[in-house]
Amino acid sequence: MQREEWGLMSKAYTTVEGDTFDSIALKFYNDEKLASTIISANPDYCDRLIFEAGITLVIPGEATIALPESLPPWRRSE
Repeated sequence: MQREEWGLMSKAYTTVEGDTFDSIALKFYNDEKLASTIISANPDYCDRLIFEAGITLVIPGEATIALPESLPPWRRSE
C-alpha cells in the first residue's frame, strides 16, 4: 500500500540501524502491540526483524488504526 492510501495522517519514517517494528510502534503510538499496523502498511518489509538504516516506512496515522473487537471496553477510548 502506498502512503496516499493510508490517508493524510500517515507519516514517512526513515529507519535507523537496529529499529524493529515493535520499537517503531512504541515510538509513534506508545504501544509496541500496534506493530502489526505498521507491518500491514509496509508489506514489502514484513519479513524483517531488524532494520538497517535508511529504509523509508509508512506510519499510519492513529485515526486509521482499527481497534480489535475483542478489546475490552475499558481499553477503548471511544
